[in-house]
Amino acid sequence: MGFPSSEAPAEPRAQDALAPSVNTAVKIVIVGGFGVGKTTMVGAVSEIRPLTTEETMTQAGVGVDDLAGVEQKTATTVAMDFGRISLSDQLVLYLFGTPGQERFWFLWDGLFQGALGAVVLIDTRRLAASFDVLGQLEERGVPFIVAINAFPDSPAHPVSQLRTALDLPESVPIVNCDARSRASSRDVLLSLMRYLFTLTTTPVPEPL
Repeated sequence: MGFPSSEAPAEPRAQDALAPSVNTAVKIVIVGGFGVGKTTMVGAVSEIRPLTTEETMTQAGVGVDDLAGVEQKTATTVAMDFGRISLSDQLVLYLFGTPGQERFWFLWDGLFQGALGAVVLIDTRRLAASFDVLGQLEERGVPFIVAINAFPDSPAHPVSQLRTALDLPESVPIVNCDARSRASSRDVLLSLMRYLFTLTTTPVPEPL
Protein backbone atom coordinates (compact mmCIF):
# COMPACT_ATOMS: atom_id res chain seq x y z
CA MET A 1 0.00 0.00 0.00
CA GLY A 2 3.01 2.26 0.20
CA PHE A 3 2.73 3.05 3.91
CA PRO A 4 5.72 2.85 6.28
CA SER A 5 6.37 -0.62 7.69
CA SER A 6 6.42 -1.30 11.41
CA GLU A 7 9.90 -2.74 10.92
CA ALA A 8 11.41 0.72 10.48
CA PRO A 9 9.55 3.18 12.71
CA ALA A 10 9.93 6.81 11.72
CA GLU A 11 11.06 9.49 14.15
CA PRO A 12 8.19 11.31 15.89
CA ARG A 13 7.08 14.47 14.14
CA ALA A 14 5.94 17.65 15.88
CA GLN A 15 2.67 17.58 13.93
CA ASP A 16 1.92 14.12 15.35
CA ALA A 17 1.65 15.45 18.91
CA LEU A 18 -1.82 15.20 20.41
CA ALA A 19 -3.55 18.55 20.94
CA PRO A 20 -3.65 19.56 24.63
CA SER A 21 -7.39 20.23 24.34
CA VAL A 22 -8.17 16.53 23.72
CA ASN A 23 -9.99 15.04 26.70
CA THR A 24 -11.61 11.94 25.18
CA ALA A 25 -9.99 9.08 23.28
CA VAL A 26 -12.03 6.31 21.67
CA LYS A 27 -10.80 3.00 20.29
CA ILE A 28 -12.36 2.00 16.97
CA VAL A 29 -11.72 -1.21 15.05
CA ILE A 30 -11.75 -1.37 11.24
CA VAL A 31 -12.70 -4.91 10.28
CA GLY A 32 -13.59 -6.85 7.17
CA GLY A 33 -12.68 -9.76 4.97
CA PHE A 34 -9.46 -10.24 3.09
CA GLY A 35 -8.58 -7.39 0.72
CA VAL A 36 -11.57 -5.13 1.41
CA GLY A 37 -9.49 -1.99 2.05
CA LYS A 38 -8.84 -1.84 5.79
CA THR A 39 -5.17 -0.86 5.50
CA THR A 40 -6.10 1.63 2.79
CA MET A 41 -8.74 3.29 4.98
CA VAL A 42 -6.51 3.58 8.04
CA GLY A 43 -3.70 5.02 5.92
CA ALA A 44 -5.98 7.46 4.11
CA VAL A 45 -7.66 8.94 7.17
CA SER A 46 -4.87 8.87 9.77
CA GLU A 47 -3.40 12.23 10.78
CA ILE A 48 -0.21 10.49 11.89
CA ARG A 49 2.01 8.10 9.99
CA PRO A 50 0.06 4.84 10.09
CA LEU A 51 1.65 1.79 11.60
CA THR A 52 1.23 -1.23 9.35
CA THR A 53 2.24 -4.85 9.65
CA GLU A 54 1.95 -5.85 6.01
CA GLU A 55 4.02 -8.76 4.78
CA THR A 56 4.52 -10.15 1.30
CA MET A 57 2.13 -12.97 0.57
CA THR A 58 3.84 -16.35 0.27
CA GLN A 59 3.11 -19.91 -0.73
CA ALA A 60 1.80 -20.48 2.81
CA GLY A 61 -1.45 -18.87 1.75
CA VAL A 62 -1.97 -21.05 -1.32
CA GLY A 63 -5.13 -23.07 -0.88
CA VAL A 64 -5.91 -21.19 2.34
CA ASP A 65 -6.56 -17.58 1.31
CA ASP A 66 -9.36 -16.87 -1.13
CA LEU A 67 -7.91 -14.47 -3.72
CA ALA A 68 -11.01 -14.34 -5.90
CA GLY A 69 -11.49 -10.71 -6.89
CA VAL A 70 -8.16 -9.61 -5.38
CA GLU A 71 -5.74 -11.63 -7.47
CA GLN A 72 -3.43 -8.63 -7.79
CA LYS A 73 -2.91 -8.38 -4.02
CA THR A 74 0.73 -9.07 -3.07
CA ALA A 75 0.82 -8.08 0.63
CA THR A 76 -1.40 -8.74 3.60
CA THR A 77 -1.80 -7.47 7.17
CA VAL A 78 -0.53 -10.06 9.64
CA ALA A 79 -1.14 -8.28 12.95
CA MET A 80 -2.83 -4.89 12.73
CA ASP A 81 -2.88 -1.42 11.23
CA PHE A 82 -2.89 1.59 13.53
CA GLY A 83 -3.78 5.23 12.96
CA ARG A 84 -5.27 8.25 14.68
CA ILE A 85 -7.73 10.96 13.73
CA SER A 86 -9.07 13.93 15.66
CA LEU A 87 -12.77 14.52 15.00
CA SER A 88 -12.83 17.68 17.11
CA ASP A 89 -10.59 19.65 19.46
CA GLN A 90 -11.64 17.32 22.27
CA LEU A 91 -12.29 13.95 20.61
CA VAL A 92 -9.67 11.65 19.08
CA LEU A 93 -10.16 8.19 17.60
CA TYR A 94 -7.50 5.51 17.73
CA LEU A 95 -7.99 3.22 14.75
CA PHE A 96 -7.05 -0.45 14.71
CA GLY A 97 -7.31 -2.39 11.46
CA THR A 98 -7.64 -6.16 11.82
CA PRO A 99 -6.06 -8.87 9.66
CA GLY A 100 -8.50 -10.09 7.04
CA GLN A 101 -7.23 -13.64 6.65
CA GLU A 102 -9.04 -16.12 8.86
CA ARG A 103 -5.79 -17.75 9.99
CA PHE A 104 -4.94 -14.47 11.79
CA TRP A 105 -8.34 -13.98 13.42
CA PHE A 106 -7.02 -15.24 16.76
CA LEU A 107 -5.54 -11.72 17.09
CA TRP A 108 -8.99 -10.15 17.08
CA ASP A 109 -9.62 -10.75 20.79
CA GLY A 110 -6.79 -8.43 21.75
CA LEU A 111 -7.64 -5.83 19.13
CA PHE A 112 -11.26 -5.62 20.29
CA GLN A 113 -10.43 -5.16 23.97
CA GLY A 114 -11.65 -1.72 25.00
CA ALA A 115 -13.13 -0.92 21.58
CA LEU A 116 -16.24 1.24 21.61
CA GLY A 117 -17.35 0.30 18.11
CA ALA A 118 -16.34 -0.97 14.69
CA VAL A 119 -16.56 -0.26 10.99
CA VAL A 120 -17.19 -3.32 8.83
CA LEU A 121 -15.81 -2.79 5.33
CA ILE A 122 -17.66 -4.70 2.61
CA ASP A 123 -16.69 -5.57 -0.97
CA THR A 124 -19.89 -6.32 -2.89
CA ARG A 125 -17.94 -8.50 -5.33
CA ARG A 126 -17.30 -10.89 -2.44
CA LEU A 127 -20.29 -10.40 -0.20
CA ALA A 128 -20.14 -13.91 1.28
CA ALA A 129 -16.73 -13.12 2.79
CA SER A 130 -18.50 -10.71 5.15
CA PHE A 131 -20.81 -13.24 6.80
CA ASP A 132 -18.23 -14.68 9.21
CA VAL A 133 -16.91 -11.20 10.00
CA LEU A 134 -20.38 -9.98 10.97
CA GLY A 135 -20.89 -13.13 13.02
CA GLN A 136 -17.68 -12.46 14.94
CA LEU A 137 -18.85 -8.95 15.81
CA GLU A 138 -22.29 -10.11 16.89
CA GLU A 139 -20.69 -12.73 19.16
CA ARG A 140 -18.58 -10.02 20.78
CA GLY A 141 -21.50 -7.64 21.16
CA VAL A 142 -19.57 -4.80 19.52
CA PRO A 143 -21.74 -2.07 17.93
CA PHE A 144 -20.86 -1.52 14.28
CA ILE A 145 -21.83 0.12 11.05
CA VAL A 146 -21.30 -1.29 7.56
CA ALA A 147 -19.34 0.66 4.94
CA ILE A 148 -19.57 -0.45 1.31
CA ASN A 149 -16.16 0.19 -0.21
CA ALA A 150 -16.29 1.31 -3.84
CA PHE A 151 -14.23 -0.81 -6.22
CA PRO A 152 -14.17 0.00 -9.96
CA ASP A 153 -15.90 -3.23 -10.95
CA SER A 154 -18.04 -3.79 -7.86
CA PRO A 155 -21.77 -4.25 -8.51
CA ALA A 156 -24.12 -1.67 -7.05
CA HIS A 157 -27.02 -2.95 -4.97
CA PRO A 158 -29.84 -1.08 -3.24
CA VAL A 159 -29.27 -0.73 0.48
CA SER A 160 -32.43 -2.73 1.16
CA GLN A 161 -31.06 -5.70 -0.80
CA LEU A 162 -27.70 -5.51 0.97
CA ARG A 163 -29.42 -5.35 4.35
CA THR A 164 -31.40 -8.48 3.52
CA ALA A 165 -28.38 -10.32 2.11
CA LEU A 166 -26.29 -9.50 5.19
CA ASP A 167 -29.21 -10.14 7.57
CA LEU A 168 -28.76 -6.76 9.23
CA PRO A 169 -31.42 -5.10 11.39
CA GLU A 170 -32.80 -1.76 10.27
CA SER A 171 -30.99 -0.06 13.13
CA VAL A 172 -27.50 -0.81 11.75
CA PRO A 173 -26.38 1.99 9.39
CA ILE A 174 -25.10 1.09 5.92
CA VAL A 175 -23.03 3.77 4.18
CA ASN A 176 -21.07 3.98 0.95
CA CYS A 177 -17.41 4.96 0.96
CA ASP A 178 -14.16 5.15 -0.94
CA ALA A 179 -11.48 3.87 1.43
CA ARG A 180 -8.81 5.69 -0.61
CA SER A 181 -10.36 9.06 0.22
CA ARG A 182 -9.58 10.80 3.51
CA ALA A 183 -12.85 12.74 3.38
CA SER A 184 -14.94 9.67 2.62
CA SER A 185 -13.24 7.59 5.32
CA ARG A 186 -13.69 10.42 7.84
CA ASP A 187 -17.40 10.55 6.99
CA VAL A 188 -17.65 6.83 7.77
CA LEU A 189 -16.10 7.39 11.19
CA LEU A 190 -18.44 10.29 11.85
CA SER A 191 -21.38 8.04 10.95
CA LEU A 192 -20.14 5.43 13.40
CA MET A 193 -19.76 7.96 16.23
CA ARG A 194 -23.23 9.36 15.61
CA TYR A 195 -24.61 5.82 15.71
CA LEU A 196 -22.78 5.04 18.96
CA PHE A 197 -24.10 8.29 20.42
CA THR A 198 -27.66 7.03 19.89
CA LEU A 199 -26.95 3.70 21.61
CA THR A 200 -25.21 4.54 24.83
CA THR A 201 -26.52 5.85 28.11
CA THR A 202 -22.95 6.74 29.06
CA PRO A 203 -22.06 10.15 27.61
CA VAL A 204 -20.09 9.82 24.38
CA PRO A 205 -18.76 12.99 22.75
CA GLU A 206 -20.98 13.76 19.79
CA PRO A 207 -18.83 14.53 16.72
CA LEU A 208 -19.15 17.95 15.17
